[in-house]
Amino acid sequence: MDNVNKTLYIPLYGKAYVSRKGIILQDMKAEEIWEKEGFPLKGKSKSKWLAYYMGMRSAVFDAWLKKQMAATENPLVIHIGCGMDSRIIRVEPKNLLWYDVDFPDVIRERKRYYSESEYYHMLSADVRDSEWIGNIPEVENAIIVMEGVSMYIHPDELKRLLRTIRNHFSNIRILMDCYTVFSAQISKYQNPINDVGVATVYGVDEPRLLEVNTGLSFVQEHEMAPETLIEELQGMERAIFRKVYAGNVSKKMYRLYEFKSVTD
Repeated sequence: MDNVNKTLYIPLYGKAYVSRKGIILQDMKAEEIWEKEGFPLKGKSKSKWLAYYMGMRSAVFDAWLKKQMAATENPLVIHIGCGMDSRIIRVEPKNLLWYDVDFPDVIRERKRYYSESEYYHMLSADVRDSEWIGNIPEVENAIIVMEGVSMYIHPDELKRLLRTIRNHFSNIRILMDCYTVFSAQISKYQNPINDVGVATVYGVDEPRLLEVNTGLSFVQEHEMAPETLIEELQGMERAIFRKVYAGNVSKKMYRLYEFKSVTD
C-alpha cells in the first residue's frame, strides 16, 4: 500500500478513538478494525485533537448524507475515497444502491472486513481516470461524499473528476472537504499525513472555481466542527479545541463545500 493509501489509517484511528470514548461518533467497526490492524501511527497523526476533529468531520458528513437521502427520491450513493470507513453501516441506507470507491490496494484490504450485497458494492478504481464511472448505473439522482480526498488530487484532475460525475447523472449533490491553499503550502512542514510519508497536497480557496466547466453550482459551506459536537468534549479539552481547532482558525486551513448539478 503506497503512502497516500496509508493516510486512511489516520481518520480510522480518530473514529475508533472517539467511539471508544462514547462521544461524537459511534463506530464499532472502526474500533474493530483498528484493534486488529494496529497500524503504527506516530507524532501528530495520533493526536487526540486530530482524533476529535476526524470524528467530528465524519459526523458532519453522516448527518448531511442522511438529510440528502431523506430528501431525494431513490438516490444512488457514491463514497469516493472510502478507505476503511463504515459510513454504509452508520447511516443505515434502506435498499439504496451504494458504491464505496477507492484504490485497488485499499479495496483489497476493505474486503477483509466488509461484504458486498445486492445493494452494496465496492469498486476498485483511480477516480482520476474517467473510466471508473462506467461501472456505476446511470440513474437520475446521485449523492456523492468525498471525505479526505480532494487534497490528494491536482485541481485540474479534481475538476475533471467532478465533470465526469456530473455527466453521468441527471441530478447530483456533492459534499467534499478541501485544504486551503495556505494549508497545502505549509503541509510539508506540519501536517499529520507527513507521518505516513505524504508531502504533496493541494488546496482550494474559492469553491466557485470548481464550477467552471464542471456543470456544478456551489451551494454552501458547512461547519467542519459544529458547536453541538464540540460540546461533547469535557472541561478544558472543550475550551482548547474551540479556541485552537474550530471557527476562524480552522477555516484558514480546512473547508467543507457542498455542490449540486446545474439544471437547464
